[in-house]
Amino acid sequence: MKCFTFATSFCPPKMNDNNAIAKLLSQYDFPLYLAPMEEVTDPPFRRICKNLGADIMISEFISSDALIRNVDVSLRKLTFDETERPFGIQIFGHTEEALREAAEVAEAAHPDFIDINWGCPVKKVVNKGAGSAILKDIPKMVRLTSAVVNSVKLPVTVKTRLGWDELNKNIVSAAEQLQDIGIQAIAIHGRTRSQLYRGTADWTLIGEVKNNPRMTIPVIGNGDINSAAKALEYKDRYGVDAIMIGRAAIGNPWIFKEIKDFYYHREFTPPTYNERVEMAMLHLRTAADWKGEKRAVFEMRRHYAAYFKGITNFKPNRIRLMDALTIAECEAILKDHPLYV
Repeated sequence: MKCFTFATSFCPPKMNDNNAIAKLLSQYDFPLYLAPMEEVTDPPFRRICKNLGADIMISEFISSDALIRNVDVSLRKLTFDETERPFGIQIFGHTEEALREAAEVAEAAHPDFIDINWGCPVKKVVNKGAGSAILKDIPKMVRLTSAVVNSVKLPVTVKTRLGWDELNKNIVSAAEQLQDIGIQAIAIHGRTRSQLYRGTADWTLIGEVKNNPRMTIPVIGNGDINSAAKALEYKDRYGVDAIMIGRAAIGNPWIFKEIKDFYYHREFTPPTYNERVEMAMLHLRTAADWKGEKRAVFEMRRHYAAYFKGITNFKPNRIRLMDALTIAECEAILKDHPLYV
């Protein structure tokens, strides 16, 4: 697997000179985040995306309650490789005490920043008052975030949504208040909680937050960026400081290279079938090293459709892959295609 190095510029940030995240982002001409996604953005997948042009990595989100109880699964999510830097650890929770203690545990793992998830729309998270549930109570959101900011020395950032529903899109005011209590960047997904992942992401309010004269911290845009053309267009149109890519990277880690290639050279050569097979197998093997073969083979099933999207007559192979139980079986199925040479 090839590693790609991209040129960087070291222009002084336009934000507050004391803002570490602004300084970090100023090192890149076109900063790209890999969005944290549960059971997707584990270390093997993050490293693949990093090698293909993603700049800033964030851990899978970690429950503050589980972290302070030393739950093994949560503690393992603190693991990252030095090559993944700049790296942030994302936590979520619904009480000051748990979030504060979890932030301190996360800080001890020596990431570059701590990120708070105020955007997860999943029912089991929301029902506990965490994730995007907080969008119904902005004063509480500010209070809990402040507790984290005041408990660690690392920069604290936030990932959130436009609001709870169509009638309560309060992100402009919320962003101001979060900035005032000391967060150093905010990533905004262009949907409300009630939308979940349905419909089209609305970047209009993301642009309003960025262009608000009171805002001085970096604003990262997220939602529906699935091509280089859209990434370049939206960054230019809405003026965000970075782009965060989530679901579009599943099975398509090349999206980061595509964006960088278009930014620098205005062209991108899609991977061949052999290159797709090579990448899928690298992903599967490294995932197996991380979590065991059985689990890796099972979880990899969600990636194949995207890895081989547009490949003629791939459907029979994909169906067979849903029943494969070993790495060897998966590799044999992927190579059993007319395009493999």
